Amino acid sequence: MKTVKVAITIDGRVLRRLDDLVAEKRFSSRSRAIQLAVEAQLQRLDRGRLARECSKLDPRAEQRLANDGASADLAEWPEY
Repeated sequence: MKTVKVAITIDGRVLRRLDDLVAEKRFSSRSRAIQLAVEAQLQRLDRGRLARECSKLDPRAEQRLANDGASADLAEWPEY
């Protein structure tokens, strides 16, 4: 994917810590460290959204749907 240059404002204390990690070769650059951090946060947000949506499901209704679908699928399977 194409990368795009952006300007950000960051707390000086956070930047010093980030620079320490780059100096320790934990990250190849500030940009790479920030990119990985943003990607990780976006993944956490996505997982949180998925968990919230899943919590809205009725387990009994989902089980009924699964059972109904499974019995229909089994009838279509060839016998071995």
